[in-house]
Amino acid sequence: MPDRDDDAADRAEDTQDDARQAREDTAAPKKDAKPSLTKALTSPEDSLARADELLIHPDDQRESGTDNPFGTPGPPVSRHSPFYVGFYGALGALLAILLGLVFRRMESVLVIVLVSMFLAIGLNPLVEILMHRGLRRKWSVFVVSLGVLSALTLFVVALVPVLRDQITALIDNGPGYLDQLQHNNTVESLDRKYDVIDKAKEKLQDPKLAEQVFGSVFTVGLAVLNALLNAFLIFVLTLYFLSALPNIKRSVYSLFPASRRDRVSSLGDEILRRVGGYVAGAFVVSTCAGVSSFIFLEIVGLGEYAVALALVVAILDFIPLIGATIGATIVCAIGLATSVGVGVACIIFYIVYQQFENYVIYPRVMRSSVNVPGVVTVIAVLIGGTLLGVVGALLAIPTAAAVLLLVREIVVPRQEQM
Repeated sequence: MPDRDDDAADRAEDTQDDARQAREDTAAPKKDAKPSLTKALTSPEDSLARADELLIHPDDQRESGTDNPFGTPGPPVSRHSPFYVGFYGALGALLAILLGLVFRRMESVLVIVLVSMFLAIGLNPLVEILMHRGLRRKWSVFVVSLGVLSALTLFVVALVPVLRDQITALIDNGPGYLDQLQHNNTVESLDRKYDVIDKAKEKLQDPKLAEQVFGSVFTVGLAVLNALLNAFLIFVLTLYFLSALPNIKRSVYSLFPASRRDRVSSLGDEILRRVGGYVAGAFVVSTCAGVSSFIFLEIVGLGEYAVALALVVAILDFIPLIGATIGATIVCAIGLATSVGVGVACIIFYIVYQQFENYVIYPRVMRSSVNVPGVVTVIAVLIGGTLLGVVGALLAIPTAAAVLLLVREIVVPRQEQM
């Protein structure tokens, strides 16, 4: 029994010695790592192989998630930092200025496009009436455009001889009017001091007066050529917009979300209907002014120029607020050039007629088409005339009607729900 106990003790001691030796062997490579590496690099082939193993490529480094060899990227610039806000604010301001300059340079083109679109929308009800009669759209557009072109041709043919004759008559009769003014006491006193009448006679009898008043022939020719070119462009664009108006509407409506497209389509169609109604109403008012002027001029003794002057009054009556006054002034001036009695009759007639037009004809015609209050009409015309001149005055009332419609249908209901 003692021998067995001694053998067990020896085996346990041997096991402990083996475990201790294993731990020492495991720790030995860490202590001797440098000599082992030195030994491994003794051969050139082993050196290259070992270096390739120790080298970490950039691709492997990025894949393994280790540090970037070119440095760790910093945090992104804060959108609330002064540099970010200032830079992008200045960039937006420069872009806005650039767009403003571009639109400024394109002003003439934009005016032509606006006028063409306005005319196309205004003539579209006539096209739809012809379409309801069985004509296709392209033939309806052709008939309407032919009628408009015929009316413009008649206006030009009738107006040019009148302008030529009346300008000549004014220049020829000017000295006689000055002789009549000499009997006025105020004019006589001014003439004695400043010799006004003799100087005016010399100017009127000067053969170069027409050139001085209307500019050189070259300048007038360029102005006429530019006007004809713009008229041709407006005519062509109007035909294009009138033919493609349904496709243009569908394309514009498709830009809005599908959930709101039906409402946008309804509002857009109503706006176009009001613009067309305004043009139709203005045409009715202008026709009344032209017909009444023609009848009056035939009665008063200006039948030779009645057609041309009636067309002038009708076309100028399209311009809100001031158009009728300008047309009446032209007719009264020509009446005074013919005789004083005719001129006085013209002044009385147009004063009475404009009151009748402003308080009876215009409100009844426009009430069902645009439904714009009088104060808004005046303000819109003033703003439009300041921005775009005559074109702005023409577009002011339908634009105001469209804005009021959007306010009533979108802004007001939304405010009621808050």
